[in-house]
Amino acid sequence: MKKKPDIQLQYEGFLNTPLLWKLNPFEELNQFKIPPTDIASFDELTPVKIRLGKLVERFVSCELRSHESVSVIRENLQVTDNKVTIGEIDCLLKYRNQLIHLEVSFKFYLYDENLGKLESGKWIGPNKRDCLTQKISKLKSKQLPILFHKETIKILENINIDVAEIEQLVYFKAQLFVPYLRKPSLLPEINNDCIKGFYIKKRQLNQFNDHTFYIPSKKQWIIDVHNNVDWNKFNDFLPELTKLLDHEKSPLCWFKDSKGNIKKVFVVWW
Repeated sequence: MKKKPDIQLQYEGFLNTPLLWKLNPFEELNQFKIPPTDIASFDELTPVKIRLGKLVERFVSCELRSHESVSVIRENLQVTDNKVTIGEIDCLLKYRNQLIHLEVSFKFYLYDENLGKLESGKWIGPNKRDCLTQKISKLKSKQLPILFHKETIKILENINIDVAEIEQLVYFKAQLFVPYLRKPSLLPEINNDCIKGFYIKKRQLNQFNDHTFYIPSKKQWIIDVHNNVDWNKFNDFLPELTKLLDHEKSPLCWFKDSKGNIKKVFVVWW
């Protein structure tokens, strides 16, 4: 079987990642829901060093443009005031005759039941540098309000668009990871289909010493697991992993057992 290029695997992984919640609204935010695309190929040229977040924006653009009912008006619209950038609108589009300001998010979150009182605050980034609560706050206080800035209004007036006619939505996808052997009671609003694996601490690794391992690059995190990679045995995997953990980085890894079952697993440094 011919090996697919990484960019195609990344796009398919993006398409296969569910929305973080199904029922609107969640924390006063509404998801943009469109039918699955029939076009699952991505052939756009992208820079080699493009960040995952920017790559996801390219994927969203490709998906949107594959729908006849979607018309993309502007993407990555920079808003400046006196030559100072004050924000960006991810996407302005028309869907079924409705104008939409769309903000895009794609996150990897781990559930730490020991954090805070708010359930949304228990969903954290792999290195504990962000959480779902912070992201929701940023969407509501900074990213979505940029639409109503006087400079944004001027830009839209120049293309004959009335801000009052625009609906604000988010396109928020996520891959979630829960503690090993402990599936917590999740918020009913959270889409459990987003759970892609589990996470462990280094001291738990010996339970998997009969597995083989692969450490994907950050841009490969989005990819659905498959067998066509260079697998390492435990003793070869451990030094590479330890180097990352010593630098307070929590890598996403693929674990394959003796039966060929593959799991996505974060090994956390904290």
